[in-house]
Amino acid sequence: MAVRGKWWIVAGLILFALLAALAWNWSTLRARAQLGSAYGARLTCSCRYVEGRAMGSCQGDKEPGMAMVRLTDKPEERAVEAHVPLLASRTARFKPGWGCLLDPAG
Repeated sequence: MAVRGKWWIVAGLILFALLAALAWNWSTLRARAQLGSAYGARLTCSCRYVEGRAMGSCQGDKEPGMAMVRLTDKPEERAVEAHVPLLASRTARFKPGWGCLLDPAG
């Protein structure tokens, strides 16, 4: 019984350390997520509505390290939304004569 109790303490300490590391790096993680979602939205909007390529073709344009960025095409709005779950979301819209512009961050 004593060994079982020690494992719960060790597991609790590991969980606490992981949560502390997440809290310590939260602002950096959020900033990177915001940057990645903004870049992904603008890049994919340009691919989709300036170049006229299919959304599936544009998925391959993501840079290494952007695996968490999810892209959603909004053809009725001529826009692309990119988001990193629970951290950031940005939308880029095609404006004729201007190209793809990011919506103001909110």
